[in-house]
Amino acid sequence: MPTSDAVQEAIPVPEPELTPAEILTRAAAMKATLREAQDESERRGRCSEEIHRQFLRNGFYRITQPRLFGGYEFDLTTFWKVVMNVAAGDPGVGWYLALASHHALVLGSALGERAQREIFGPEGDFRSGHRPAPMGKAVPVDGGYVVNGTWDYCSGTPYATHIMVNAMVDGKSLIFTVPMGEHAVVLDDWGDGSLLGMQSSGSNSVKVTDAFVPGHWIADWGAMREPGATPGTELHGNPMYLGMIRSVYHAGLVAAITGAARACLDELEEILTTKKTHLPPQVPRYTHPDQQRTFGYASALAASAEGLVCRVGDLYTEYCERWARTGQPFSTEDDVVLYQMLQQAGQLAVRSVEESWALASSSAAKRGQRIQRYYRDASMYKSHISAQYLNTAGEFAKLHFGIPATIP
Repeated sequence: MPTSDAVQEAIPVPEPELTPAEILTRAAAMKATLREAQDESERRGRCSEEIHRQFLRNGFYRITQPRLFGGYEFDLTTFWKVVMNVAAGDPGVGWYLALASHHALVLGSALGERAQREIFGPEGDFRSGHRPAPMGKAVPVDGGYVVNGTWDYCSGTPYATHIMVNAMVDGKSLIFTVPMGEHAVVLDDWGDGSLLGMQSSGSNSVKVTDAFVPGHWIADWGAMREPGATPGTELHGNPMYLGMIRSVYHAGLVAAITGAARACLDELEEILTTKKTHLPPQVPRYTHPDQQRTFGYASALAASAEGLVCRVGDLYTEYCERWARTGQPFSTEDDVVLYQMLQQAGQLAVRSVEESWALASSSAAKRGQRIQRYYRDASMYKSHISAQYLNTAGEFAKLHFGIPATIP
């Protein structure tokens, strides 16, 4: 395994003895609070300040952040389990948490020590969305670039310290990390019914105006997804920072939808155990074979989705450690296979939600009903560009057979 060349003092983590087991317990314990706040979070377009502060206290934002800069540096499986637990309380808030947090892994992989130390800051306080579509302009100036533009769908930004945005420079898509504040502001264009679902995900647009970004803060988006050592593997001595992020990026979305499937089952169980069948002989719904069959099938789909997400996390760790141990690359094909596995997990989770929705009856379709919200959230995932598994499958085949391919 590469060894760290860092010579400066590490930023202390808030809780040096915090374990993955404890952080998972904290995530599970938030479910009731998140569910009680769902209506207001959806209207607001994001979770409340209090929920955000609880995420801070629980250490959720620091799970994939390097230990050197105040993070816990836990594995991805732990992170995605936390997101699934939070999403079982509110899928949109789970989506927000995933995308506000996992970009610490990108920063920890792509940039050198000087940039990481400056961006993570003296207390390691870092949260950032990332909009990879090159929607703005970057003009070279002495020492870096001046960035301007508006990027939509910047999930994870309402309580962000930074925003990561892409712009084209000399034919390359580059990632520019911009501090939130005077030169980067979140626009009020999310929540309160502006879209079908995921209303609490904080996926607002961000406007960047005349922001200077130092050259050493900039990463090449294309190089981020190529096999081999990164500044992060050298700096942190942890192969987790290889920067193979196709699967990482999609996992944040799938973990949220898998949480939605689990939340939907909880609501369905409440319906089945408190209501009777409509037609005589009227019996408790949970005792009817047809209802049992659908509930069991939806449960199997949700459990399968959860299992796939966790398996991808374990394989990601295995491929990173294999590279460190043997030099065998964590290849683009490896990463795309994991991405495809996650797409299938997402489809399983959506099917679970759809089965629960169909069995719940029309009363669950009313505005304000939780199952209705979960169904809308699942529909948003299903239409997401990165969830289009047949497109990815075709491009993967090209990649596998050595034909030029365009992988999302």
